[in-house]
Amino acid sequence: MNKNRLEAFSDGVLAIIITIMVLELKVPHGSSVAALIPLIPVLMSYLLSFIYVGIYWNNHHHMMMLVKKVNGKALWANLHLLFWLSLFPFATAWMGENHYESWPVIIYGFVALMASIAYFILERILVKLHGPDSAIAHAYGADIKGKISTVIYILAIAGSFISSWIGVAGYILVAVVWFIPDTRVEKTLQKQELE
Repeated sequence: MNKNRLEAFSDGVLAIIITIMVLELKVPHGSSVAALIPLIPVLMSYLLSFIYVGIYWNNHHHMMMLVKKVNGKALWANLHLLFWLSLFPFATAWMGENHYESWPVIIYGFVALMASIAYFILERILVKLHGPDSAIAHAYGADIKGKISTVIYILAIAGSFISSWIGVAGYILVAVVWFIPDTRVEKTLQKQELE
């Protein structure tokens, strides 16, 4: 099967997710800068989630550059990823509106963890589909960065039971780790161009 529909659908869903998140931002009642102060937790949650969705879009785009074909398993795995990403607007709004209380932070982390796992599943299905000598297999290898991120999510969620700020710090750490685009794919593509 051709990958173009999967890519186009994913781009559309991610654009809608960002749109929904921004629509959750409420206009303050008042025209002074002080009227923005109560909105800071909501704005910070939005910023974190916008970065996360951007990271997923960027990495999904890079992954699709290496993909030659998809199958039914890949389509379902991609939908699984989009399901978890589509929960970001809810988790973002709940965490921001409740000023980073423990349960909203825990649920936010759970959504982020499940999106991470879903991305890993999609990645492994595509590697298996294309074979061990494929460009995607060489680019992703053992995916240490992805596995480390999953461990950080688990520790951050557990830490949120002690203090929600431990969780928030963990989620920010993962975003920082992934903020710089993953160069594995770009290096693989450059190598292919030279061959």
